[in-house]
Amino acid sequence: MTVPEERERWAPPAASLPEPRPPVEDRAAWFSYIAASDQIVWSAALSAMLGRAPAESEMTRQVLARYVHRDDLATALGAITEAWTSRATVLATVRLMRQDGGWFDVDCRLEPVTSPDGTVRGIRGTVRDVTDRERARREDARLTRRGETVQSSLVEPDPATGLLTRARFADEIDRALRRAAAGALLVLRVQAERAGDAVRPERNPELLQRTARRLEDRVGPEQLLGRVGTNELAVLLTSTNWSAARKQAAALVEALRAESGTLVWGGLVRFRPDSEAGSHDLLIDAEQAWRQSREVDCPITLVAHPVPARDRQGSYRNRVADALGTDRFTLYSQPILELQTNRVTRHELLLRVLDDADGPQSPIHVLDTAERLDAVFDIDLWVVERAMRLAAEQPGMGLQINLSGRSVGDPRLTAEVERLLAQYRVNPGQLTFEITETALIGNLSEARRFADRIRDLGCSLALDDFGSGYASFRYLRLFPIDLVKIDGEYVVDLAGNPQDQVLVRALVQVCQAYGIHTVAEFVQDEATLRMLRELGVDYVQGYLIGRPSPVVPGRLRDA
Repeated sequence: MTVPEERERWAPPAASLPEPRPPVEDRAAWFSYIAASDQIVWSAALSAMLGRAPAESEMTRQVLARYVHRDDLATALGAITEAWTSRATVLATVRLMRQDGGWFDVDCRLEPVTSPDGTVRGIRGTVRDVTDRERARREDARLTRRGETVQSSLVEPDPATGLLTRARFADEIDRALRRAAAGALLVLRVQAERAGDAVRPERNPELLQRTARRLEDRVGPEQLLGRVGTNELAVLLTSTNWSAARKQAAALVEALRAESGTLVWGGLVRFRPDSEAGSHDLLIDAEQAWRQSREVDCPITLVAHPVPARDRQGSYRNRVADALGTDRFTLYSQPILELQTNRVTRHELLLRVLDDADGPQSPIHVLDTAERLDAVFDIDLWVVERAMRLAAEQPGMGLQINLSGRSVGDPRLTAEVERLLAQYRVNPGQLTFEITETALIGNLSEARRFADRIRDLGCSLALDDFGSGYASFRYLRLFPIDLVKIDGEYVVDLAGNPQDQVLVRALVQVCQAYGIHTVAEFVQDEATLRMLRELGVDYVQGYLIGRPSPVVPGRLRDA
């Protein structure tokens, strides 16, 4: 409670009138306020609840500010003003502060004290402790909010097929391994047939959905399905022997191949409880197996034992080298709008993998595997070099370059960046290197040296997907971050989601306190853009600003 700022809203002083008498029973918690003396008097019971009685020298405003919870001051003031002006009894629930710093909830009944002529000259209040009731109410409200904000399940379906995503499917493989279950993993490459010499990519999304439904009809409920790549579906065959797994896998591939216009290749890998291979290793081996099937045009390739780790790494590095040597990678760019100037001042460079069936695709699975097998450095170096060429061709535009956590922790990267800056004569201020918050940084000390060195050179450092992992705030202290990209998961529904608004506001305030600029991703509508302006975000990126488009040498699209 707090007394109104203007005493005129209360009755004028009436010193000649008698003070209201306290209740006969002083065990009740009560207080009284008279405008003439501007002091509050309360009972021994209320003094005991609060921890002490007010000093005679304390004025009303001081007493209220000390004993009413600061978040309830407006509520208390409104109730007092209403009782005074309406001359009616008013009820209010507020929190009162104890002398020891704790607080408790009370229902407060406020009654006006009037003079014989009907003029209100004070307020009498009675107080009842309702802490138990209010704690229960707050707990109910908390549980309701938690139920509304926590994702109902970790089993995230792939939006196109309804099957498990690669990450969730990998979790299920690991769970089978922990249960000491023997079984096999089948990965299927599915694509539309060729029309003459051309692939018909427009059929692939529909084909993938239809294939997922056919697999669901043919496997048992104990066998899980997942989408593990752009055109890859997987079946986890558990609690089965190798002979039965081979027969079932062959039957599935044969049935899918029998459908007109469908090209299917399979890779089947056996696993045992004593195997040292984990889920990602098994997925890599099964993917390598279906590639072998495609190369020799046979329905399925069988791998009776997981590939040794060294062979797996060597094979994948050869694949990366082949992809780089045959232009299987390409760059796209997406514009980033600076809200202060309302101009596109930078672009993020995005790697794409050229797929036989569907053209340019997200490299997420390729990069994930490359990171785990320590084969990603050459990919990152390829991106950095092409970014340098682009920066030299368009000196007025800022570029943001994504780097793997493995590469950031690789001491070779710093030397390569210095070499390429000199070779292409690039203004370092154009370049911002992005690391993902969830990245697997191999060597934190080397990563810090890289960060310090590129900033010494004049480049900037950004933290991508801020808020999506576990290291967010730690990274802000470990690395000299200049720019934070707020995870799009918290932006895409921002305008209609109060919880996301609270989180984004908090992230922006933290970054401002640290002296860090912010970028909001996944901005798709004007309402979200307006809210981000109000929240103090510096830059925005998303389909509203511009979709990713192929990089044309010497030119970047502004929208």
